[in-house]
Amino acid sequence: MSKKFQKMNLLNLKRQPSWVIWLLGTSASVLIIFYAAIFLIRVVPANPNITDASGYKIKIQAKSGLSLIAKQMQDQGITVNPLVLHISARALFVGSRLKPGTYLFPVDASLGRVLLQMARGDRVRESVAIIPGMTIWQVRALIDAHPALMHQTRSMSSKTLLAQLHLTYPSLEGALFPDTYVFDPEESDLVIYQRAAQAMQKQLLSAWSQKNEASPLKTPYELLILASIIEKETGKPSDRNLIAAVFLNRLKQGMKLQTDPTVIYGIGPKFDGNLRKADLTRNSPYNTYMQKGLPPTPISMPSKESLLAAVTPADTRALFFVARGDGTSYFSTTLSEHESAVDQYQRKKTSPTQQH
Repeated sequence: MSKKFQKMNLLNLKRQPSWVIWLLGTSASVLIIFYAAIFLIRVVPANPNITDASGYKIKIQAKSGLSLIAKQMQDQGITVNPLVLHISARALFVGSRLKPGTYLFPVDASLGRVLLQMARGDRVRESVAIIPGMTIWQVRALIDAHPALMHQTRSMSSKTLLAQLHLTYPSLEGALFPDTYVFDPEESDLVIYQRAAQAMQKQLLSAWSQKNEASPLKTPYELLILASIIEKETGKPSDRNLIAAVFLNRLKQGMKLQTDPTVIYGIGPKFDGNLRKADLTRNSPYNTYMQKGLPPTPISMPSKESLLAAVTPADTRALFFVARGDGTSYFSTTLSEHESAVDQYQRKKTSPTQQH
């Protein structure tokens, strides 16, 4: 600013009546005091209201206006006048930006700090992770045990939960997309299932749109079933498309899939980790050593990568694979080659598994 301009402003100010100067000075002082009060006067109690935390926890419901926010704060122990909250929120230009959710405010925090934290949406967040390859009983146990969720589905049957998710599948298995789901504390567990089911439908239909016409898979649900098997069989990501090719080649030729994970799934949660020869000869819809084609349902929650592998298999005529023991597999196109690989990698082991 030029010196000439500064002098003009000073002259203009001196020409104002004294009462105008007094009013301007008083108004500025009031504003300074008001903003100072917003950030100096403490409204949050000095002591935490939850154990193992250094803050004061409250929850603000969705679709709450300023009056309702003030009431919820008061009900949960924060001393705030509704009118003061209104004026303060508008003075800080956050009146329409306060977000609902669960907050952990610093003890002894001022109203200004509280309002700015709510405007940022700096809330307490929880999460639950569905891992690729998990079974439905593992997912339900995980969600049922999460302490931050409101458990609406804990007593629901699979049939009822399927109806809540608007799914017509015979089972919940495979219907939930593996991902980490972030949520507000005390949110309904049904919301987690809904988000996971919607995510799986999106990924499944996206993968289905990439299916080659020569694929033996007839429906998106068959794709989901095969992807769940690929998920359980894949030790190394680099083998995923080769494993998919083996199963698709077998389906095309009418061969049995002969995959251990389906047998294990048929045994259920009581499986003790030791697959016995007797298990491979026990008749079950999931025993792919005895039944041709795909099992009746998925056997796990498949990842996006397994869904895509099922529709973009490797270009190979391989019909067999055997685990090497290091996470990778050896792939063969003929039975004699496969038998030699089994001799090399599996015959010395006592387990009857991992030979396909």
